[in-house]
Amino acid sequence: TAAVAGSAGRGGGRGGGRWIDPSRFLVERTVDFKRRELYIGNTSGTAPQLVHQETKDTFWSMTGDAQGTAQASPDGKWISFLSDRDGWDHIYVMPASGGPAVQLTRGAYEAWRPAWSPDSTRIVFDSNQGSNPGSRHLGLITLNGAPSRATIATLTSGRGTNTSAQWSPDGRKIVYQHTDPQNSADLWVTDAAPGAKAVRLTSSLPAGLDRTALVEPELVEYAGPDGKKVPAYLFVPKFLDRTKKHPAIVWIHGDGVNQNYDGWHIQRNYAVYYSFHQYLAQQGYVVLAPDYRGSIGYGSAWREGVYMDVGGNDFKDAGLSANYLKALPYVDGDRIGVWGLSYGGFFTLLAVTEMPTAFRAAVNVAGVADYALYYEDPYHGGWTVSRIGTPEQNPKVYAQASPVSRMDRLERPLLILHGTADVNVPYLHSVKLLDEALKQGKGDLVSFMAYPGEFHYFTRAHVLRDAWTRVDQFF
Repeated sequence: TAAVAGSAGRGGGRGGGRWIDPSRFLVERTVDFKRRELYIGNTSGTAPQLVHQETKDTFWSMTGDAQGTAQASPDGKWISFLSDRDGWDHIYVMPASGGPAVQLTRGAYEAWRPAWSPDSTRIVFDSNQGSNPGSRHLGLITLNGAPSRATIATLTSGRGTNTSAQWSPDGRKIVYQHTDPQNSADLWVTDAAPGAKAVRLTSSLPAGLDRTALVEPELVEYAGPDGKKVPAYLFVPKFLDRTKKHPAIVWIHGDGVNQNYDGWHIQRNYAVYYSFHQYLAQQGYVVLAPDYRGSIGYGSAWREGVYMDVGGNDFKDAGLSANYLKALPYVDGDRIGVWGLSYGGFFTLLAVTEMPTAFRAAVNVAGVADYALYYEDPYHGGWTVSRIGTPEQNPKVYAQASPVSRMDRLERPLLILHGTADVNVPYLHSVKLLDEALKQGKGDLVSFMAYPGEFHYFTRAHVLRDAWTRVDQFF
C-alpha cells in the first residue's frame, strides 16, 4: 500500500506535514507487511526518489497509534520518522535534500507521536522511558541546528501517561492528554520548556465520583511458557482481607498490538473496560491484566513474538496468569474468571478449550473463533497472512488458532457478546461458535447476546449498560 496521508498543512498537526515545499512531498509505501519505503515525490511527474528503506524478517509491527509515518519539518528542511531498526521505536531525522538519517532517541523504550514545532527547531514526543512501561512522559528534542547536535529534555513528571502532544501556533505552549490511576483522559497544557508547571484544562470523570475508591494498578510479572517474564497489572481491592480467599478476574486486552497503562487507558475503547474493572474491584474481585507477547510498549521482539505462532506462546502467556493468581494467598484458585475483547476474546475461547478447568467462568466479547475464517475475510486476509502465512503454508498454526473446532472440550460457563455490525471481527464468528457448541451438546453452558447494529467497541449507552450488567451477573 502507498499513502500520502496526514494533514494537508505542515507542522504539528496529527500525522504531521507531507509537503516539503510547493513541488515536493513525502510518500510512504509498505510492501507485503514487511518492507517499508519512503519516497520524495514531485509535481513535475518524474519518478519519486527512494530516500529510506527497511525490511523486517517478521512483519512491520509498529502500531498506527505511534504515528510513526514520515513528517516534513514546517520549513521543509528535515524529514522525521519512527523506526524500530534497533529493536525499539525511535525517532530519526534526515535532511530533506538527501543524506543519512540520524537516530535522536535511543534506549529500551518506545518513543512515539513526534510533532514538529512551528519553527522547525524542536520535536515533542511521548515515551515510556523508565521502570514502568505503562507510564509515558513528554520529551522535547532541540535540534540545535542539526540532528547530530540534538539534545533531549523531559517536560512532564509524576504518575500516569502523557500523550498526543500538540504545539500552539506560536510554539510556546504544548497541549496534551493525561491519564493516571485517579483520572481518565483529560487535556493539560504546559510551556514548551523543562520545569514548567502544567495546567489542567478539563475534568472528564463525573463530579460526584469518589476518586479515593479507585484502585491503583501494581506492575507485576510472572513466567511465560518458555520462562520469559510476562508483565501484568494487578488490581487488589482496597481494604481487602488478605487472610481470606477472594475471587479474581483475568482481563485480556484486544488488538494484540495494544497494552495496559499505569492507570486509565489512553484510548476510550479500553478506558470503558478499565472503568468496569474498577467496579469489579469495588465488588471484591482481584483483577489481573497481562501484557502477553504481541503487546506494544516492550520493543519489537516482544510484539513480534506472535510471528507464525498466533494462539501459541502468546496465548500461553495470558493463560498462565491463572497460575500467578492461584499462588497469591488471598485468591481463591477455584474462583478465577477470564474475559477479553477481540484478540482477548480469542484468547478467552482458547482458555476454555485448551485449559477447560483453569477458569470458573469466561466472557468472550467479539472474539475470533477461527483464524482460517479470518483469513478468508477480504478485509483481514492480508493482516493474517503477514503473521501466520496461509492455511496451506502453516496448517499447524491455523489448527491451534481455531477454538471453534474444540468446543467439545468446553466444561465451564461461557458468555458471548457480539455486535451484529462488527467489521473488526465479523458477527459470523460468534454465530459459528454458538452453532458448534450446540452440535457438541454444550448449549447449556453457553449464554449468548447479540446487539443489533452495534460495532466492535460497544458505544451506545443502552448496549453498554446491558452488556456490563450481564457480565456482572454472570461472574
